Amino acid sequence: MRTMNQYISRLSVFCGVLFAGIAHAGETAPEFSLRDINGQEVSLSDYKGKVVLVNFWATWCGPCKLEMPHLDKMDRELEEKGFEVISISTDDARAASKVKPLIKRGGYGFTVLLDKDTAVVSKYNPAKTLPYNVLINRTGGIHKVFQGYNPGDEVELRKEVEDLLGSGS
Repeated sequence: MRTMNQYISRLSVFCGVLFAGIAHAGETAPEFSLRDINGQEVSLSDYKGKVVLVNFWATWCGPCKLEMPHLDKMDRELEEKGFEVISISTDDARAASKVKPLIKRGGYGFTVLLDKDTAVVSKYNPAKTLPYNVLINRTGGIHKVFQGYNPGDEVELRKEVEDLLGSGS
């Protein structure tokens, strides 16, 4: 007969495996390089010294599309203070052709990268919850993770961004 401690131990191992690879506050953000919608290679390290929001989304994701105008507004209004949005489409190769037209139609100015084989989203969010935002401080550390989107969530996100910009972190 197993003891309660044995069950807890096995559960801890299972949870450790289940959540391995998920981005957590306080960790260093995993480095990545991807091509943008114009074919140029972009790396996270290109934004060193800035507060960065890495946003994972897909063209078929309704909440993602609702969130985009808010991210664009934040990107435009806070860019001069050292804030950047890196928006990463998780659409596969077949659906990736829809990304650029959607971005152009919306008039979005933030950087848009293509993660067709989901290599980067797997480093940050193996469950592939969308939208999924990782707020990174100026030193490359993960400050906070935001999963999903409901109208009004952009208020909390903006407050976190402004706090980081004001603190110099």
